[in-house]
Amino acid sequence: MSTLKNTLSSCLREVRRGEEILVCDRKVPIAKIVPLSSTDDSDAELMELAAAGLVRLAERPSPDSFFSMPGPRISLDQAVAAVSAERDEEY
Repeated sequence: MSTLKNTLSSCLREVRRGEEILVCDRKVPIAKIVPLSSTDDSDAELMELAAAGLVRLAERPSPDSFFSMPGPRISLDQAVAAVSAERDEEY
């Protein structure tokens, strides 16, 4: 438990990323710290993806300026070609 006390912030960051923390007292498990389940299915799915290591959750919100930045500019033909190529790779 002293390790948990000394590294609580780090442990909570791991829990936010979907990890579970087993708490032991003198090598005897006494508790488990797990992420709260969300009522929103998309949040639950995102947490599962994070737990599987398929996505990484943001550590802080994006600044408002992020949403006013110009997006990538590619032609429709380039987008279609990229999607088609990716689909062909899967089979």
